[in-house]
Amino acid sequence: MQPVIHADNLELSSTRGTVYGPLTFEIGPGLTLVCGPSGSGRTSLLLSMAGRMKPSSGTLDVLGRNVPAQLRSVQKATAIAGFEGIDGLEDSVTVGAALRERRAWLSPWYAIVGKLTDPEVAEVCAPVFGSARIPHADTVIWDLDETQAFLLRITLAMMSAPEILFLDDIDQVHSRAAREVIWHRLAALAAHGTAVVVAASSQDTDLWTALDTQPTTLLIDTEMS
Repeated sequence: MQPVIHADNLELSSTRGTVYGPLTFEIGPGLTLVCGPSGSGRTSLLLSMAGRMKPSSGTLDVLGRNVPAQLRSVQKATAIAGFEGIDGLEDSVTVGAALRERRAWLSPWYAIVGKLTDPEVAEVCAPVFGSARIPHADTVIWDLDETQAFLLRITLAMMSAPEILFLDDIDQVHSRAAREVIWHRLAALAAHGTAVVVAASSQDTDLWTALDTQPTTLLIDTEMS
């Protein structure tokens, strides 16, 4: 299969030193885990691949598009979820309001986006939630359990129908049971044609045994080249 991402000597540096790289790798379709310890730059690497951060040097092609030359095109073809300070949920709003806001953002400026009903919420959430319990439209986000809250963040990202979903820090889901559900749902999204790239500090190998799509693991650290 053709890779969806190709990087050659990719590096990001700041005034404080190297953030990641230099890295040379390919990522194919399906489910991929980018695994590295805290400080390895895995979050910044995902943001670079998603077209949200410009690398300092090296080459990066995402879906046949060059970063940073075709940055906007890469942004439109990808989506991100799980990134602290970027896609966090507002605890005081309802599930329906969060989905409505995202739908309005994705719609033409002249479109009128009404309040979502329970059946509409279920329709939007079903591809991501699968058999997990879908909350009602008037459920306040504060009242969601850990599984529902994280799946909602993924749902909001998937509403743009991306070709690649980048998911940061699955370790932030502390419950083993919740993480198992999320791995299964990510594998289902990958099996249905969306490339999924997940960042974590460790491999959940004991949770992967029953997955239809087994993750490919890319190990990174601050000294990898």
